[in-house]
Amino acid sequence: MNETNITQIIIETLNTIFSQFFTSIDTNVYSLLDELVFVEQDFLKDSYLEKLLGSSSSNGLLLIANSLLVGFILYYAISLLLSHITFSPQEHPLKFIFKIILLGIFLNSCYSICDGLLFFTSSFSSAIREVGENILGKEICFSSLIQELNDSLILGDNSFNIFSFEGLLKGFMSFGLFQLLFSYALRYVMLKVFLLLSPFAFLTISNSKTSWIFKSWARCLFSLLFTQVFISIILLITFSVDFSDNLFSKLLYVGCIYALIRANHYIRELIGGISTSMDGQLLQLKSFFK
Repeated sequence: MNETNITQIIIETLNTIFSQFFTSIDTNVYSLLDELVFVEQDFLKDSYLEKLLGSSSSNGLLLIANSLLVGFILYYAISLLLSHITFSPQEHPLKFIFKIILLGIFLNSCYSICDGLLFFTSSFSSAIREVGENILGKEICFSSLIQELNDSLILGDNSFNIFSFEGLLKGFMSFGLFQLLFSYALRYVMLKVFLLLSPFAFLTISNSKTSWIFKSWARCLFSLLFTQVFISIILLITFSVDFSDNLFSKLLYVGCIYALIRANHYIRELIGGISTSMDGQLLQLKSFFK
């Protein structure tokens, strides 16, 4: 067996390994991406979460939030009485009572408000994808994206070559979309966290010194929700591009995948919020150990 045959065997083995690896990613990852990204209205309809949230103001997190609200009222009452001795300025009682009544209504309806936000986000992103499906005749989702990717770059397992330009593009896109899986999984978890914290976020409005917490919470929640709409727009543009068998089309595909990877970064630049990208988390972890 000469060196040429050995090299050919190694190349064929590597092509087989990477082909099977990418096929495994294609089969298992992209359906999960659709579930993680496109959050529906029943996002909080979970038996454990419903117990944690509480069915009324007398149990769950709502009970804790209402108890804290009573504590804020007692704090204001004591501060108002002491202000006659210390002459420190206090909020007018009628204004405070009016604010507490409104706050109590919003506090105990916060999960209904969150359901409304989820419904609006889900409906808006679904409408964008349905428009694309009606115009382009293609299903706008990650599962269809991988089919378009394979049709544009790969003809079949036997023709796959990791050392070709198409093979390198396939590797970049597969690893990029695999990175999206972790990024959107983190977004999925953080979205639940911020929705669970909604009673306490509304509670911070009761004091001018803590109202900034509500603003930060609202900005982060809106950025997490709006990411879903932004991704729908990127996918719509991706499927609208005519991906023929030429270098320009393949580079456009790379640009679309990169836009999906950087979607959270663009949203943060636009409206603020938290980072769910793996690059940002790794940099924060690296700085933590310095």
